[in-house]
Amino acid sequence: MKKRAPIEVFSLSFLDVISCAFGAVVMLILLAKNGDEGDFNDASQISELVQALAAAEQSVSELQGAMSDQLNQLQRAAAESASNAEQADALEADIARAKNNVQQLTDQASGLQVTREDLQRASINVGKAKQRDEEVGGIPVDSDYVIFIIDTSGSMKDLWTKVLKTMNEVLNSHPQVKGFQVMSDNGEILGRSPAGSWRNDTPSQRRGVLAAMKRWNGSSSSSPVEGIEEALRIYAAKTSSLALYVFGDDYTGGSYDTTLERINKLNTNKRTGKKIARIHGVGFKPRGTNINGNALKFSTLMREVAKQNNGTFLAP
Repeated sequence: MKKRAPIEVFSLSFLDVISCAFGAVVMLILLAKNGDEGDFNDASQISELVQALAAAEQSVSELQGAMSDQLNQLQRAAAESASNAEQADALEADIARAKNNVQQLTDQASGLQVTREDLQRASINVGKAKQRDEEVGGIPVDSDYVIFIIDTSGSMKDLWTKVLKTMNEVLNSHPQVKGFQVMSDNGEILGRSPAGSWRNDTPSQRRGVLAAMKRWNGSSSSSPVEGIEEALRIYAAKTSSLALYVFGDDYTGGSYDTTLERINKLNTNKRTGKKIARIHGVGFKPRGTNINGNALKFSTLMREVAKQNNGTFLAP
């Protein structure tokens, strides 16, 4: 933006000249009055000089008034110019913020479009079938054992009612499994179940788990990676038919590539080279915020984890 030239208030040199002239006239009058001879002894000449002096005083007064008005106008113009400059700076800042907001909204719209497409392909539906389907609502439910890995951070606790409802729907999409377990995103098992054990899949166990989760205060690092790796280390060797459901809204970790490499290594059968567990991701949007920051990072990570490990990612 082109810088405006600063306004310089003109000097009072002209007023100084007038004042000096006025002093000279006064001096001439005094000399004329006190001298015995000279050009100014005549009374008419003195009268003319007095009149000229009065006229000069009037002119000086008028000039002072005009200059005062000009000074006031210049001060107002300078103030308006400063105000306009501030408004221009503020406008530039607003434009910059607006551009940033547009970019964020564009990114969010892109993420929401991908999520919407995922939901169209793979939405969680309550399973009513008495026999297990190979796929329910786009999510494969052919695993005999299921582990839920749930972020228990504060932002997720704000959504806990929705988390419990979603988990109940996922359980209902599996009419019957041989065993299931619930872990925090740090790998801590819900309740007093020992590591490596399974919960029997009964109606009372399902109700008991949901009730226990209402009071659950598990530790959390706001990252699903530790829970996924712990689940694979402990349970992958116990069955060849395993599914992990990862619930979260944050990923505070670093490189995606390094994380994916570790997860894929743990989830690959060294003898056959096949994947051991299906890994599904379920993303939640933090209350009162747009999808951005760590929530987008979680979606990015889990979408790729699910893709590379025969799973599905969705956001309820």
